[in-house]
Amino acid sequence: MELREIEIFLTLAEELHFGRAAERMYLSQSRVSQTIRAMETRVGGRLFERSSRRVRLTPLGERLRDRLRPGFEQIHLALAEVREIASGITGVLRVSLLNFAAGGPAFSEIVRAFTTAHPGCEVVVYEAFPGEALGRLRRAELDAVAHWLPIRRQDLVVGPVLMRDDRALVVRAGHPLAERGYATAEDLGDHHVIDAEGMVPAETLEALYPPLTPAGRPIGRRHREGRMIEVLSLVARGEIVHPTVASLSDYYTHPGVTVIPLRGLPPLESALVWAAERETAAVRAFAEVAGRLSGVSNAWPATDGRLSGDSSAWPATGSPS
Repeated sequence: MELREIEIFLTLAEELHFGRAAERMYLSQSRVSQTIRAMETRVGGRLFERSSRRVRLTPLGERLRDRLRPGFEQIHLALAEVREIASGITGVLRVSLLNFAAGGPAFSEIVRAFTTAHPGCEVVVYEAFPGEALGRLRRAELDAVAHWLPIRRQDLVVGPVLMRDDRALVVRAGHPLAERGYATAEDLGDHHVIDAEGMVPAETLEALYPPLTPAGRPIGRRHREGRMIEVLSLVARGEIVHPTVASLSDYYTHPGVTVIPLRGLPPLESALVWAAERETAAVRAFAEVAGRLSGVSNAWPATDGRLSGDSSAWPATGSPS
């Protein structure tokens, strides 16, 4: 069985749609179908159930997918490592921030230091809101994400901490809490916050937007998470308040909102996160620079500095469990 056939099979197993799989592979749909039929003939059984409305893996197909994927990924990692050794760190490194505050105050310096050390590698920075960032990371559309902590997922490596900041609350200008000059975690029970349910890991969601106040009152949620400009517009209209970090106002302004201290919640941290199966020399080098320059204590691994899919080298705050 050729590597290309395995790649076609694994792509279809992920997409469960012949058209999308063909588009991803830059092949015709008929080529994908022919390859799958040939594989089914070779293994002696159906790998996919097909109908006019859906495609799904058979139990035999699921077993083949689960057995092939680890080896296929290891082959690609080995080839990528050899290419990087031969050519150095080159190409494009795609890094996304959930918002600019998540990158931390040293993020621009980190990018400059990395590109100075590796001039053959261009860093492209995106802003991907929480509902899309991890999906794009897992689909290999991004190489790393500055993500809020905690995050505990076996397929992700949690690297150096980029930012640690006190909590704040964004409220509309003239809001009674703005008049008072601060808010408490208990005040959140009187308002709504953004609804990010299912858009970030549950452990991250609880840190960002607690479901209950300290007294046990539920904190209402409305409107789906979006980019910061959308969130600030909702705050300015008085529809939500937005728990965040104190440094948010260094990156975003809106004439209709005010940022005030939020008491009663611990500081929030962000860290560089990447997919364990797609860890590259460029990602490792960027993480090394970030660990040196972020200025956050415990941001650098306690080991000899080698990075791998074993996140035990990183601080316990964000390590996957």
